[in-house]
Amino acid sequence: MMASTEAPISITVKTAAGSLVTVRAESADELDQVIALSLASVSSAVAELETAVRGGNAAVPPNPAVAAIATAFNAVPIVDSFDTPAPSMGAGSRNCPHGTMTRIHGLTGKFGPYKGYFCPAKQGDPSKCTTQYIKQNQAEWNSFQADQTKA
Repeated sequence: MMASTEAPISITVKTAAGSLVTVRAESADELDQVIALSLASVSSAVAELETAVRGGNAAVPPNPAVAAIATAFNAVPIVDSFDTPAPSMGAGSRNCPHGTMTRIHGLTGKFGPYKGYFCPAKQGDPSKCTTQYIKQNQAEWNSFQADQTKA
């Protein structure tokens, strides 16, 4: 039998938006130190990621439970809650690393009318995602609800 290479103590917390944060340590003392040192930076990183995924810059309201945990570990959270639900997206919405993709219906394109999901990154951004086009023979073509229509 092979010995485990993972630390014997592991704590995983799931945020309201579904992000998982795991902290591992070899002992209870190390766990206290790891949590105290990383709580603020992990909270900030998760908040930034969840805000990006939601496609907004809305501030997240404070959560008293997180403040109590931070106090127990003598830590000061930078962002102390992720309990706001993600905004409701319309039917057929898709996300990419840059946020919620824009649903566009074009009336005239190289091959006629088109429908697709377009990355919200600025034109010319090398990290801009590939457009996800809907083909006329796909069931989604008929139920597609565009955010924008282009002539």
